[in-house]
Amino acid sequence: MEHLDVLGPGDAGEMLTLQRAAYVTEAQAHGDVFLPPPRQSLAELYAELEDPDVVALGWRSDGGRLVAAGRAHIIHGANAAEIGRLTVVPDLQGQGLGTSLILAIEERLPTDVQELRLFTGERSEANLRLYARLGYSEVEREPTPEGYALVHLCKARGTATRSEAP
Repeated sequence: MEHLDVLGPGDAGEMLTLQRAAYVTEAQAHGDVFLPPPRQSLAELYAELEDPDVVALGWRSDGGRLVAAGRAHIIHGANAAEIGRLTVVPDLQGQGLGTSLILAIEERLPTDVQELRLFTGERSEANLRLYARLGYSEVEREPTPEGYALVHLCKARGTATRSEAP
């Protein structure tokens, strides 16, 4: 059984380890070992987690192992938040932790946040299916110099997931 924790600077080392492990499959799918998440430094992540406009959450196993983590950056003036660095340990991917993590992050954002944004690589088929199921729609494809596109998605807060829709 997992429990949800608010994460902060003291969790940066464990989050970085999880982030690097989880993004291996993304790097392989896109043929790009230089994706930003695995290259983020501990100091950069620590500073990010100190930012009061960052909401960071993670699922921990009963043994205390961080098994999923993600965060959102609140964009003031735009009434928006960008959700990112969603990670699940490779041995537990596909078991619903990512879905529950995104929903928990969405729920904990301030009420003035009305637009939710995120992005993923075009070859991240499981991620794209998950985001569509959660009500996110593609708004832009941004080509990269590495030969693939970043798919930007968004949804209005309160948009029902496919499973919740009548």
